[in-house]
Amino acid sequence: MKYIVALDQGTTSSRAILINEKGELVGIEQKEFKQIFPKPGWVEHNPMEILSSQIKVFEDLIANNNVSFDSIISLGITNQRETIVLWDKDTGKPLYNAIVWQDKRTSNICEDIKKEGLEKYIKENTGLVVDSYFSATKIKWIIDNVDNVKNKIKKKKVLAGTVDSWLIYNLTSFKSHVTDFTNASRTMIYNIRTLSWDDKILDYLDIPKSILPKVLPSSSDFGTFEYKGFKIPIRGVAGDQQAALFGQACFDNGMVKNTYGTGCFLLMNTGKNMNLSSNGLLTTIACSTSNSVNYALEGSVFIAGAAIQWLRDSLKIIKNASETERISNSIDELENVYVVPAFAGLGAPYWDMYSRGAIFGLSRDTGRKHIIKATLESLAYQTKDIIDVMERDSNLKLKSLKVDGGACKNNYLMQFQSNLINSEVLRPKIIESTAMGAGYLAGISSSLWDKDKIVSNQKIDKKFNSKIDSIKRKILYKGWEKAVKRTLNWLEN
Repeated sequence: MKYIVALDQGTTSSRAILINEKGELVGIEQKEFKQIFPKPGWVEHNPMEILSSQIKVFEDLIANNNVSFDSIISLGITNQRETIVLWDKDTGKPLYNAIVWQDKRTSNICEDIKKEGLEKYIKENTGLVVDSYFSATKIKWIIDNVDNVKNKIKKKKVLAGTVDSWLIYNLTSFKSHVTDFTNASRTMIYNIRTLSWDDKILDYLDIPKSILPKVLPSSSDFGTFEYKGFKIPIRGVAGDQQAALFGQACFDNGMVKNTYGTGCFLLMNTGKNMNLSSNGLLTTIACSTSNSVNYALEGSVFIAGAAIQWLRDSLKIIKNASETERISNSIDELENVYVVPAFAGLGAPYWDMYSRGAIFGLSRDTGRKHIIKATLESLAYQTKDIIDVMERDSNLKLKSLKVDGGACKNNYLMQFQSNLINSEVLRPKIIESTAMGAGYLAGISSSLWDKDKIVSNQKIDKKFNSKIDSIKRKILYKGWEKAVKRTLNWLEN
């Protein structure tokens, strides 16, 4: 039996997935790593811990499944997007911690960009809004604020990249400094029309093009992972959300998936059409198997599963995420209790960097269970926000929503989601769509599979259909809209 290994480097954990030549998921390993919060609104990771945790789960996967290294055809990599690392070209050592996509320290740089009138140009050429979420201002911050970085750049000793680039550089023993179209399209310095790094934005931010990686199609030759004398080609790379879109076989125009992970990410394949949203959505590049790209509309929810972690780690009112389903089913429907988890501002369609989390509708009898249930429901409300504007931008009515990510295992959440959007929610048997997408890309480049095989691999675990009427739906959502409105621009008011 031959295998593909997919490395899934996420925001809170690193995972490795084993896929056999039949396209079956046969093994998975996971390891969490430390979240670093130096100041309010700052979020960092130790790049060396990212690397070591990713190698550890790879080793565990091989050992625990009795797989020989020479049976691995190729490797796929998918990763948390927008998170940025700068490192020494010769030693491979990071020059600063990875600045995570959730980090808000560069909000002031984004305000300056807007004042300079670059916002329209950036949207038209990168498909993105100006926000600290993206990689560009994080790169600038490290260059401007970390000792000796500018000096090292002058000596051509600095490389920069998203997490995929960081991993590839190390896995290939410093030989490959590359990324793919999907990750590049999330940096706010990559022109998705010309498929090249954008000189105008780079010049404004004073980011030298020389530190940036070469950009390749998602299914390509990214170099060779050299491990204990074995050479494993890296043949598939994609940012996590585009990988999930590919893993769900959303190959046709109008097909939509939502990933319920640390954040919540809704993508619609728009084919060769580069649709620019008038409602706060992003235009991004979908996974490609050639130099000709497909585009996608995307709505990003910054805090989804991370809100459940907040219940567990900060409030300490649950011991594990799986409790939330039982607890939510154990109490009556909430009356006007809403949690808006804007811990890192609000993403689409609001794009408010200054919003912060809040709980509304508290009364004397509101207790722990109500807060847990309202937090879980916030994932569905934020998803509906995006679906509503995505339908307007695309002129398409959502027929069904394909779901994946850890939180989609929660039956209460999936049913509540269907209730809110009044559409069918489809949960596949394999919910590891992100890692499977990276594996599929590697398999295609290795001539193991084609897209027809991926389509045939799609098996549905459960379908959810709405169980409430339109009046109830409107009442629930109106309460959510009121709650969100009260959090907007909180830090500025």
